[in-house]
Amino acid sequence: MDQNKTSVTKPGTVDRRVRKTKKQLRQGLTQLLQTKNINEISVRELSDLVDINRGTFYLHYRDIYDLLDQIEQEMFEQFSQTISRHSAQEFQTQPSVMFLDIFSFISEHEDMCKVLLSSNGDLTFVNRLKEVVRNKALHDWMEVYHTNETKHYDYFFSFIVSGCIGLMQTWLEGGKKESCESMAQLAERMIVHGVGVLSEP
Repeated sequence: MDQNKTSVTKPGTVDRRVRKTKKQLRQGLTQLLQTKNINEISVRELSDLVDINRGTFYLHYRDIYDLLDQIEQEMFEQFSQTISRHSAQEFQTQPSVMFLDIFSFISEHEDMCKVLLSSNGDLTFVNRLKEVVRNKALHDWMEVYHTNETKHYDYFFSFIVSGCIGLMQTWLEGGKKESCESMAQLAERMIVHGVGVLSEP
């Protein structure tokens, strides 16, 4: 064997390592946020939990807040893209299609969504998501009903969104016993039929 031959890292190996490291840090942060507020978590504590050197942490993030910000920004962009795929007409005739995408998004990010919707969560981030939905729904509502009247919109939106968030929290806390499809259909029936859904078989 040629003793002068040096080992060459295969293309993509570094990227895989980085993705693995970031995934470990995300999982560790999520675990700690289940019992602590973000300002009570140190880089040392997180690094020790996931068995990663602190120097490795600082290769990717400035501090714990930067890690959380990057996780939230990635989720925010994905959520915005999910919402924007749906037309006003679709939301009017079959809102369960959009709800299916939303519940699938929540299921994909179950660990972080549980934390964000808990007492240790980031209310500012949750409000950012609400604002995306509000602007999308307001635009679609005006398009569908051919009006610029917003007199009752804020009340309607607050009522619907608060109910949907409660629905999502209960679903997550209950271990997601129902499928994303079932929850999307339930959300649609609750919005369209209100309390009448309780009399359904």
